[in-house]
Amino acid sequence: MPDIKHFDPDATLETVVRLFWRQGVASTGIQDVVTATGLNRSSLYATFGGKQELYLAALRRYLEQRSQPMFRRLAEDERGLPAISEFFGGLIEARCSGEYARWGCMVSNAHAGAENSDPEVRAVLDQHHQELREAMYSALVTAEHQGQLPSGADPGASADLLALLAYGVNLRSRAGADAASLRKTVTAALDSIGVRAAA
Repeated sequence: MPDIKHFDPDATLETVVRLFWRQGVASTGIQDVVTATGLNRSSLYATFGGKQELYLAALRRYLEQRSQPMFRRLAEDERGLPAISEFFGGLIEARCSGEYARWGCMVSNAHAGAENSDPEVRAVLDQHHQELREAMYSALVTAEHQGQLPSGADPGASADLLALLAYGVNLRSRAGADAASLRKTVTAALDSIGVRAAA
């Protein structure tokens, strides 16, 4: 007879995402997961595996449900520069206010933690970076086609810079930087590559 689960693995994983995102993997023990989910260890292990497997599942879920939809919207937006400006505006708002204020980005947090030495974690981080960079590049190519970039602009190099800027916003917000200072920094960085963050 198949084992019947008496809990929702999807809802449990979402709880675990929030726990690792807020506290970080190094500061989160299995007992923390047990307490947050209300499940016993045997149920967690049977469904997800150990702590590392659970963390990887949570990191992949974060990428799929939080990061990738933002990247798709940016890449498919046909406005060019206003789409980039809106991306950063939304990022700063999400990082500095609301339910997840000061949590940073789960992926950026992983870049800064010891967990990035794990090859499977590194693969998720690399996938995230590539998709972020490609979304920025798509928006910049759109901007170039619409005549929004100065002559001689390099969308590839600018996409690299903007991807790094997004990580900076994530990490600085977690460290307590206020929204106004982050917006000022983003504006200066966009101006430095000739991008005018038009509304």
